[in-house]
Amino acid sequence: MKENKYDEERFFDQYSQMTRSTEGLKGAGEWHELQKLLPDFNGKRVLDLGCGFGWHCRYAVEHGAVSVTGIDISRRMLDEAKIRNNFPNITYQCIPVEEYDYPDGTFDIVISSLTFHYLESFEDICRKVYRTLTPGGNFIFSVEHPVFTAYGNQDWFYDENQTPLHWPVDNYFTEGKRKALFLGEEVIKYHKTMTTYLNGVLQSGFGITHIVEPQPDPALLDKIPGMRHELRRPMMLLIAAHKPL
Repeated sequence: MKENKYDEERFFDQYSQMTRSTEGLKGAGEWHELQKLLPDFNGKRVLDLGCGFGWHCRYAVEHGAVSVTGIDISRRMLDEAKIRNNFPNITYQCIPVEEYDYPDGTFDIVISSLTFHYLESFEDICRKVYRTLTPGGNFIFSVEHPVFTAYGNQDWFYDENQTPLHWPVDNYFTEGKRKALFLGEEVIKYHKTMTTYLNGVLQSGFGITHIVEPQPDPALLDKIPGMRHELRRPMMLLIAAHKPL
């Protein structure tokens, strides 16, 4: 059975207090860069994989999308999405992204924010996304950076005063399951190399248009505790690609 920490009450309550949860896109450290990669939504049909509270779904409809389908494994997340980001042309479905049927040629844009590092097979998702996109369609996603996921526990090494010394990177080329500590809980994630992410997109038939290792939004550096440490190593990877006409 696929892990679904977000439906556990304590974990969900912790997640709900994060800045990206309370303030939406403007509270996400990577949003200022991800936004630059998004295509014109006007008149488009959009699929959001791992939509969470539905902030990206809302952005799409507010910028002209005619319909948005948001997929997430967490019932709690979607219940919150229906409260915070409830629009008549957004449909939310509670299903793991691996099990969605990805109907052929149905969407013009597929987006995903910080979801694919929870999935074992990235290549499989790329093939499904390619199938469901119309010719000329766009695929834009963010994941945790391979430097961030490699070691596993996703925490700094500290000195005796609990000052972060350095970020550990080990077993980089050994892909697979990692037990990370997130919001005080053990969470299963899947480490993948940069090669796997890039080749997964290219070998599925996409053309890559942008690769970004975003630094945090300067406006958040002193607003969120620990955010300045995010300047010391990459935490996220953003990729934009298109399906040929």
